[in-house]
Amino acid sequence: MGRRAISLSMASLFAALADATRLRLLNLMAGREVCVCHFVEILAQSQPKISRHLAYLRKAGIVTARREGKWMHYSISTPIDSVFADVLTALGNNKQMCADRARLERVCCIADRDKVE
Repeated sequence: MGRRAISLSMASLFAALADATRLRLLNLMAGREVCVCHFVEILAQSQPKISRHLAYLRKAGIVTARREGKWMHYSISTPIDSVFADVLTALGNNKQMCADRARLERVCCIADRDKVE
């Protein structure tokens, strides 16, 4: 990979990370697949807004999507380069990001329990 390709790749990565909502989405996807319905509930933002940000991340090659019925499930693409891994690690130390992950745990546990009942 040439120097120009590397700089474009890094530029795309940092452009994708230059939004608080996209950072929060990536934080929630760290190590797991998440349904768009959970993003809407946790971030308290509209589904079209969440979908627009997820589309941006998909176009940048950072996340992948899988459809299950009417819902889309998103996860971080692999492999993750070291710069991006460092960013995800840094996000984990942020107070708001920790609170988002805690809400996701509660929401996912409720959703899993509802599927069993």
